[in-house]
Amino acid sequence: MASQEYTSVTSGRRSRARLQKGSSKVTSMDADLMPAQTITIDPSTAAAAASIPRNEELSCLRKCCGCRYNPSVERLEYDYSKEKTKNGAKPQPLPRIRQRGEYYIDSFNGESWSCSFGTNEEAGIWMNSGDQAGSVMAALVWILMLYSGVTVTSLTITEGIPPILGMIYNVLVSLALASHAKTSLTDPGSVPKNAVPLESQRRDSTSHSMCGQCQTFKPPMSHHCRICNRCVSRMDHHCPWMNNCVGAANLKHFFLFLIYTWTCSAYALTLFGWNYFFCADEDCTFHVVVVHLVRVMTVLCFVAFLFTSSMLMNVTYGLMTGIGTIDRLKKKATNTMSQSDEEPISLEEVFGIGGYHTWPFPVDPVFEDYDAIMGFSTPQRLAREQQLMERRRPSTKGLRGGGETGDIELPNCVNDFLPV
Repeated sequence: MASQEYTSVTSGRRSRARLQKGSSKVTSMDADLMPAQTITIDPSTAAAAASIPRNEELSCLRKCCGCRYNPSVERLEYDYSKEKTKNGAKPQPLPRIRQRGEYYIDSFNGESWSCSFGTNEEAGIWMNSGDQAGSVMAALVWILMLYSGVTVTSLTITEGIPPILGMIYNVLVSLALASHAKTSLTDPGSVPKNAVPLESQRRDSTSHSMCGQCQTFKPPMSHHCRICNRCVSRMDHHCPWMNNCVGAANLKHFFLFLIYTWTCSAYALTLFGWNYFFCADEDCTFHVVVVHLVRVMTVLCFVAFLFTSSMLMNVTYGLMTGIGTIDRLKKKATNTMSQSDEEPISLEEVFGIGGYHTWPFPVDPVFEDYDAIMGFSTPQRLAREQQLMERRRPSTKGLRGGGETGDIELPNCVNDFLPV
């Protein structure tokens, strides 16, 4: 019986259920990392895997809502937390082998489990606690947003505005605060110490940038933040109002915060303007105590409207040109804006491919290729994929993400450009 040869694939990253995509070949770096082996697959197995194409599995509902992946098909169906079989029980079946270019969800969680706050790799919860000014500014955002919610609620209680209008405003405030919390507490795309270039980067370039502060590989369009003390992939800027950097992993949440805050400001100004200029009935008269709250809120909404309008235009310009705020300032300072060759950033690279119904909510996006978005991979993730492609029992020994390299050593071609 004829057999089909299959070579291990590359690309992806350790993650909490990250969507990955197999590439076409193993490069020299991957050969140093894990010896490329050619294995034999029974044609019936390959045919069974090929009989489940991605696009045909998507239902009409998924196509309508813009969901471009099917978790029931693309999940690995392997529980990494159950590494050992107890009492001679039957071991869990191995995941089916993916075809080249076929997506799968890397369900391995290599993040730190420690109950600690910080921006280092050992911290279990991402939080920038070293910048006191940023912490105060982030808390001030919550205070002002809650103040506006209390003011509109007071208007509703005193029958100054219809209850439905007050409910709509408070829903917008809740979404804005949820987006703010997600932006502040989400890793913006920090580059781990064991990051390695992608296959495409190694193929197109013989040298790679290194960060002098982190002493690690520095992906394209990434920058080192002196406040967070980390390199951040596709870093736009460090926002003191978020007390966090805005990068590839939390740009969606930051964008949503700007949209909801802008909408809250415009909504409140419209309500107050209508009441002041167009409503002359006694029913439109605000309570004497609430009037003072409304006056202060009007000023705050006007300032917030102008600020968020400017930030929305700035972020939109960055998406259309593919040039972040930091890179744009550098290019303007050196008068090299006309020499830019960056590609525009699509909305799917910000909001993910989980479907349009996930875009308005501050939930983590599912990217088409997580490594391609972040601009780096890790030896641990590549080794896990190698295990699956070779139909070996997946083992987490030495495959932890972050700064723990375990039994996995960096390839020689990476060590060549590491600083001495």
